[in-house]
Amino acid sequence: MDPVRHLRFSVASLVSIIVIGTLGYRMIEGWQLFDALYMTVITLATVGFKEVQPLTPEGKMFTIVLIIGGTGMIAYTLSCMLQFTLEGQLRTILGRKKLESRISKLRDHYIICGYGRVGRIVCEEIKKSKPTPLVVIDTDSTLTPQIEEHGYLYFLGDATREECLLKAGILSAKGIATALDSEADNVYITLTARGLNPDLFILARAGRRGSEKKLERAGADRVVSPHQIGGFRMAQALLRPNVTEFIDFATHDPDTGLNMEEIPVSANSQLFDISLVESGIRQQFDLIIVAIKKTTGEMLFNPASHTRIQIGDTLIALGQRSNLIKLERLLGNVNAQ
Repeated sequence: MDPVRHLRFSVASLVSIIVIGTLGYRMIEGWQLFDALYMTVITLATVGFKEVQPLTPEGKMFTIVLIIGGTGMIAYTLSCMLQFTLEGQLRTILGRKKLESRISKLRDHYIICGYGRVGRIVCEEIKKSKPTPLVVIDTDSTLTPQIEEHGYLYFLGDATREECLLKAGILSAKGIATALDSEADNVYITLTARGLNPDLFILARAGRRGSEKKLERAGADRVVSPHQIGGFRMAQALLRPNVTEFIDFATHDPDTGLNMEEIPVSANSQLFDISLVESGIRQQFDLIIVAIKKTTGEMLFNPASHTRIQIGDTLIALGQRSNLIKLERLLGNVNAQ
């Protein structure tokens, strides 16, 4: 029997003893209901108060039985309550320790600050796209069941505090997204995260128009305004419905199996310093190279077939996930999966 059922059973048994004692004194001694209840309680509590009225021999015998059975039940109830409290606290402590241990072992993971509407969507999209470990930070303990249900690691705390970010593994993280409703908190998290890990990729949520510059100055690599993006997509859906439908179909529809991925070219790439047409990417993997981001920051859209692949480039490719993984390995990303 688990602790909760133990506790419920013991409390129900104690209430039953009190009811039996009250009815017993009322029937045996003929007392009023309140006097019978009072006598039952002081008897079970063994406080030694004087009886309400002198007891008959039958009443004395009933009191003996009530003391023997009732005091044992009180002790059992108290022990169940203590067990329930201690085990609950112990489970909480052990659970937190286990989570912190798992988080401390993570490498190249993403930290999501805030599990509200925006943060929840960010987590879902990352989970669908790549098997990348996530750590969610939020102060609201009522969200814990939802976070656990989706299988995310989490840390209950204030993401604006340095120690909280450290416990979430920011020193070994690949990126962090600040998705809180408070713009001031997002700025503060960005400043703190950049100070702790200069190489970290920081994605910040902007609230009001014009706040993007503030977050960029704080150290954000990319700033996103959900309201602006939502308005832009609605406008595009009205003006260019077929284009919007194609983009959604090609990149978001799970039935198509298509994915758009950015793949960096590492130093041990097998396709170093050769052109796109010579690489055979289109022929071997049935992938479309949509763009190439050069090390200078220049973005080449729809690159020509004679464009050469260089170390440090990032290829933006569209195609089947399995083929994208093959290309990642060919470009030197040995951990691609």
